[in-house]
Amino acid sequence: MRYALLPILLLCAALTSVGLGVLKLLERDRAALAQQFASDRQAQLDEATRGVAETLEDVGEDLRLAGELLSQPGSDAEHRRELRALLEAVGQYKVMTTYNTQGAERLRLLDRRTGKQVARGAVLPLMAETARRALQRPPGDITTSPSISEAQGWLRVMATALPADDGRPAGAVAVLVDTESFFTPLRIVTSDPETRLLLVGAHGQPTSASDPTLADWYRRLDTEGALVPGFASLAARLREGERGRLPLREDEAERLGLGRAEAVAIFSPIRVRGGSQWFVATLVSTAALRSHEQGLIWQLAGAALLVALFLVAFAVYVALAQRRAAALRESRRHAEQLAHLNDKTQKILDHIPAGVLALTETGRISAVNQVLRARMPDSAVGAPLAAAFPQAPEPVVTRLRALVEAANAEARPHSLLGEPLALFGDEGRFNLHAVPLEARDPDVRTLLVVEDLTNVRALETQLLRAEKLATVGVLAAGIAHEIGTPLGVVRGRAEYVLGKLGPGHPQGPGVAVIIEQIDRVSRTLRQLLDFSRLQATAVRPVALGPIARDVYELLRVEAERRKVSLELDVPDVLPPVAADPDQLQQVLVNLALNACDACAPGGQVKLSASPPQGSPAGSWGAVALTVRDNGCGIPKESLNQVFDPFFTTKKRGQGTGLGLTMVAHVVRNHGGRLELESEPGQGTCVTVLWPAARPVTEERHAS
Repeated sequence: MRYALLPILLLCAALTSVGLGVLKLLERDRAALAQQFASDRQAQLDEATRGVAETLEDVGEDLRLAGELLSQPGSDAEHRRELRALLEAVGQYKVMTTYNTQGAERLRLLDRRTGKQVARGAVLPLMAETARRALQRPPGDITTSPSISEAQGWLRVMATALPADDGRPAGAVAVLVDTESFFTPLRIVTSDPETRLLLVGAHGQPTSASDPTLADWYRRLDTEGALVPGFASLAARLREGERGRLPLREDEAERLGLGRAEAVAIFSPIRVRGGSQWFVATLVSTAALRSHEQGLIWQLAGAALLVALFLVAFAVYVALAQRRAAALRESRRHAEQLAHLNDKTQKILDHIPAGVLALTETGRISAVNQVLRARMPDSAVGAPLAAAFPQAPEPVVTRLRALVEAANAEARPHSLLGEPLALFGDEGRFNLHAVPLEARDPDVRTLLVVEDLTNVRALETQLLRAEKLATVGVLAAGIAHEIGTPLGVVRGRAEYVLGKLGPGHPQGPGVAVIIEQIDRVSRTLRQLLDFSRLQATAVRPVALGPIARDVYELLRVEAERRKVSLELDVPDVLPPVAADPDQLQQVLVNLALNACDACAPGGQVKLSASPPQGSPAGSWGAVALTVRDNGCGIPKESLNQVFDPFFTTKKRGQGTGLGLTMVAHVVRNHGGRLELESEPGQGTCVTVLWPAARPVTEERHAS
């Protein structure tokens, strides 16, 4: 019984909520619709009034043009011909007359088609009167007459004074204009049967384009304005030249002929140069909005009925579901356990440092963990295996497929260990494991585990290099102590024997070879000692230009002997570098000699320096020292070994493999960085980014 009342309570609460929601929605929708309705009508009226104002202003421009034509020297016949061309060019102009400063007529031109018919009765006197009023205003201002008659309500006279050299009027020109086409935009705006137009001319009276009922009420405002207070307020704001919108009550809208519904009045002035202006207002009934609101009520009522039916069905369903509540609770508990296990499994997979990729029975990707997700395209899930590695070559993808197929065929894991593969663009070392799972779940048939060993191999290489460096230090100290002194004694004896034998003795060349080889061993020992003693040194600001030129002079003869062109390009505007001058010279000498060794006769070696890209010359930062040659280049597999101790690509006996190692140590000890680019057969470029010396002000600030 307790549960039987629950659906009924839910139904009552829901229906109450729906009712309140309907009321709130209707209230909000009504206000929003009315606001939007008024805004749209205001925009339409503004656009129409702009068009009318531009057309009226065009008439003023034509009158000013006629004035300029009359002010030019010439006979009356010439002026008549020019004004005739202007009259016939504009179809709305019927009669054009000019007057002197006393208002007497000088020239009169009639439109050949309709001019004689319209220029009757009071037309010509009205044109003269309008011209006399224009003479009392500044030249260029437009003076407009009322409409000629009810039958000819669109015919109006527009006149302007002609300018003279002293700024006073030199006469006037007037034109009889058929303004019906000028107000076409307003008629388009009021083409809606629920819209009424009130157009007040420059003389304050409604024009023939106005709705007759509105025009009649406008003329009766002085005596009966209390019956239509909203319309009276509209008229007052029109006379003030205001622009805006005004709501009208239902009873007032009915008196104005708009039907029994609330109305909105949108009004705006039409300004013409010279201060005269027209006023336009459109009164729109909101009957359409009311119909829309009623339709919305019916729609919401239908929606409420559907909701009620749904809630009744839901109450019936809840009543029937009570019998299965225990089973549902148990199912939910099992589902929560499965979700917890699934979440735990996903977190474990995401925190495994290796990438894990699950494949379906058809070989498509069904899931990936976080490690691989960051390196794979977003669209890879659901795609074939190749989509996970779009940058891998086709042979690599083929090996992956073969590994997965072999694991599934034999129902046991298969692995590829330490394979150099380009899975993600650049080549790296990877361990790959394909692990088949039970066939009961076709969505997760195989797991592909990807272990990236690239960073591990890099650490192993660094550790090996550090061990080599330590070995070099111990070896250098031992060799220098045990071999250096005996070698010096042997060399001294050999020089003594060579001196006794003389240059012409047959054994002299043999003894010279002994001395030469002892010198070579001594140089190797000195390099070992220099390498083992290399420590951080006290640096000072050093000008790079003199050191670079000393290195150039030192190696120029050796380069000429090898028939290699040695070039120097070091500008004087470079900032000084923070360095030990001797060690900086040692770096440049080693790099330049290696470049010369790599070149065949006719080769080129260029030593240059510049601020790095993005840093202006003279700013604190780093200076780029570049040694470029067009020699044999370095094989790709040896690029990561050239700075290792005792590694050399020279022939046996031509190098110790310690030159570039010492260069790397010196650059690191100075806080710099080495960059190496090489292409076999194309040459090598070594760039040393050497820290520039801090300015004096920065050094004081740091201290």
